[in-house]
Amino acid sequence: MLSKILGNKKPPNTVIKDMANKQKRYEALVQVYHGDIYRYAYWLCRDKHVAEDIVQDTFLRAWRALDSLQDEKAAKAWLITILRRENARRFERKQFDIVDMETDTVVDTVSTDSEQTMENEWLRRQIDKLPEEYRQPLILQVLGGLSGDEIAEQLNLNKNTVMTRLFRARNQLKEALDNKTQLRGQNNG
Repeated sequence: MLSKILGNKKPPNTVIKDMANKQKRYEALVQVYHGDIYRYAYWLCRDKHVAEDIVQDTFLRAWRALDSLQDEKAAKAWLITILRRENARRFERKQFDIVDMETDTVVDTVSTDSEQTMENEWLRRQIDKLPEEYRQPLILQVLGGLSGDEIAEQLNLNKNTVMTRLFRARNQLKEALDNKTQLRGQNNG
């Protein structure tokens, strides 16, 4: 009888239960994946504040679309897709001033960085030098923690293609490391 009166609407107590369940799902999602999503956002933009904004926008969109997440196992890949779209929106909204600059990196010789920090920066530059087709799957695997299947789904590629690109990306990084080691050996000898 009540359903006839309300039509297709749910009774208020059912709506409250649904909202409570949605809130629990959302909080679990944030708790489990916030760190991974933030690391990926930071990798994309290399700015703490921008990364925080992108992550916030990502989780806001995730809240709004939470009902569309059918498979909890796909939550991380789903969030990364949202994050990538939010990052792309950032560029759609922003108009950049074009300035002529040299493309060479200026080395800060005043600051004293630890050897590990320098190695990390060297590795970041080497990854940035990789062709986009190799860099993207590598970042999704290393920073996002995605499997080959999940990366294939994210990038709309065949899994074998993803695995080949990951293999080639690692080989290129290994070659760069070997060249660096050889140069270091020549300079010391």
